[in-house]
Amino acid sequence: MNIFDYIILYSLIIIWIIILINVILVIGGYFYYLDTIKFIDNQELDEYPFVSVLVPAHNEGKVIEKTARALLAFNYPKDKYEIIIINDNSSDNSAEILSNISNEFNKRNFIVINTDKRTGGKGKSTALNIGFERSKGEIIAVYDADNTPEKDALKHLVKTLIKDNSLGAVIGKFRCRNKEVNLLTKFINIETLTFQWMAQAGRWKLFNLCTIPGTNFVIRRSILEEINGWDTKAITEDTELSFRIYRMGYKIKFMPIAVTWEQEPQTLNVWFKQRSRWAKGNIYVVLKNFKYLFDKSAGATRFDILYYILIYAFFLSATIISDILFIFGAAELVTINIIGYNIILWILAYSVFVFSILVAISTEKGELTFSNFLVVLAMYFTYCKLWGIVAAIGFYNYIKDVILKREAKWYKTERF
Repeated sequence: MNIFDYIILYSLIIIWIIILINVILVIGGYFYYLDTIKFIDNQELDEYPFVSVLVPAHNEGKVIEKTARALLAFNYPKDKYEIIIINDNSSDNSAEILSNISNEFNKRNFIVINTDKRTGGKGKSTALNIGFERSKGEIIAVYDADNTPEKDALKHLVKTLIKDNSLGAVIGKFRCRNKEVNLLTKFINIETLTFQWMAQAGRWKLFNLCTIPGTNFVIRRSILEEINGWDTKAITEDTELSFRIYRMGYKIKFMPIAVTWEQEPQTLNVWFKQRSRWAKGNIYVVLKNFKYLFDKSAGATRFDILYYILIYAFFLSATIISDILFIFGAAELVTINIIGYNIILWILAYSVFVFSILVAISTEKGELTFSNFLVVLAMYFTYCKLWGIVAAIGFYNYIKDVILKREAKWYKTERF
C-alpha cells in the first residue's frame, strides 16, 4: 500500500462512520414515529398558559400576509396568545401589509414592531430579542416569516411542554410546501424528511436529545430570561440556544404532530447562500462549545458536539479527498492499489444511503413513490456532493468574518 491507499482508506472509514450514525438515527426515528402514531394526546389542559408568538421578518412582503393569517387561525384560546411580528429594517411593503391586517382584525394581541437601521437590522437574534422584550407570555413560540403552521401546531407544542417539567423547549416538524416546483425543491423535501426531522426523532428516541430548528418551537420564558435571550453573534441562533438549554439541565423534545409548512429555496444561488450561512453558523457554535466535549456535566450534548466535528472536519475532508483521488486515479495520475475494495465499499455505502432514506420517507403519506425513488437515486451524486462545496464555503466565510471582525447582519433567504 502507498500513501494514496492510506488516504483513501481514511476517507472510507470516516464516510462509513457518518453513514452508520445516520442509519442508526433513522432507525431510531422510525421507532419513535411508530410510538407517536400509536398515542396522540387529545386531552385538553385544564388551563392553557399565555403564549407570545415571535416572528422576525426582514423584507418578507411576499409571504408575511399568509404567515400572519395562519398564526391568527391557531386552534388555541384566542385570549391566551399574542402575535409579535418584528418587521426589522424592511425596505419593501411589509409594514403596509401588516398594518392592513392589524386594522382588519382590530386585535390588541396582534403587535407589529417596526425597526430601522438604528433600532434594528442586526440579524435574526437581535430581532428576536427585541420581540422578547415586548412579550408577556410565560411560553415563547417562534415562527419564521414564511411559515404556515397547521391549526393545532401551537397547542401540541404547548401541551407537551407543560406536561413535563424536565423539558426546556419542544420542537415541531417542518415540511416543504413548494416541493413540486423543481428538482432542487424535491431534493430539499427528501432531505427535510430524512436528515432534518427523522434524525431529530432518532436523537430523541435514543438520547433524549434534539436541536431547536429556526421555527415551530416553544421555550419557557424563564429560560430565556436566565440566559439573557438569543446570542446576537450566532447566525444559527437555534443551534446555539439548544446547547445552552442542555447545559442548564433541561431537555428538548421533538413532537412531530406539530407541523408547519415553509417555503424552501427554488434556485441553486439562493440555496447556496442559505446553506453556507448555516454551515458558517454551525462552525461558530462548535468552536464556542468545543470545551464541553470533555466536560461530563455537558451530558448528551457531547454527542452533538462530536457529531458536528465529525461532519465539518473529518467528513468534509474525507469526501473531498475521496472524490479528488477517484478522479486522479481514473485519469491514471496516481496509483491506487485498493481501488477494487474502494468500489465495493462505495457500492455498499450507496445502497445503505438509499435504503435509509426510503425508510425515512415511508413515514410520510404520499412520499414513498417511484418518482421520489428516482430522486433519491440521483441525490447521492448531485445534491450530496454540493454539500461539500457549501460546507467549505461556510468554513471560509467564518474565517473571513473572524479576521475582518465583521458583525452579524440580516442573512435572509430570498422568497418566491
